[in-house]
Amino acid sequence: MTRTARQARIVELVAQRAIRSQSELAKTLAVEGIEVTQATLSRDLDELGAVKLRGPDGGAPVYVIPEDGSPVRGVQGGTSRLTRVLAELLVSVDHSGNLAVLRTPPGAAQFLASALDRAALHDIVGTIAGDDTILAVAREPLTGADLAARVTALAAGDDQTSPDQTSPDQEPSGEPHE
Repeated sequence: MTRTARQARIVELVAQRAIRSQSELAKTLAVEGIEVTQATLSRDLDELGAVKLRGPDGGAPVYVIPEDGSPVRGVQGGTSRLTRVLAELLVSVDHSGNLAVLRTPPGAAQFLASALDRAALHDIVGTIAGDDTILAVAREPLTGADLAARVTALAAGDDQTSPDQTSPDQEPSGEPHE
């Protein structure tokens, strides 16, 4: 089996069931006839951006893979996925200057920051994540308060702005296509 096929199956398994450990994932793959070493599995999970988060029930952490292992740079559905993730993980929002500070449950900030980055929102220059805090930088002329309001609206499912407000002949960075 190729690396790509194996990783695709890992993404499917993580999306379908609660995988709590690498050994559990290795056993599940083995049942399907996919033999993999712990080192290879660890590398696959890292390449897929998998992280462990506590489930909504507060039980043992399970693996999740942001955006199901595939980037969603400004494509249709990017904000709907982001809206679901924000609704589940956003605890509070604050702001200062051109910065928005997003709070999450412990261990969830990097997952949410990755979802924000992959959604390619034109309003966000970039994010920095710790354990339970994300610093999001607003693109001028937006203020931190504007960005905080947009993130709050997205979490509530009330946002009416498009995921990428650049024109079709521009990249999300604002640079023209080559």
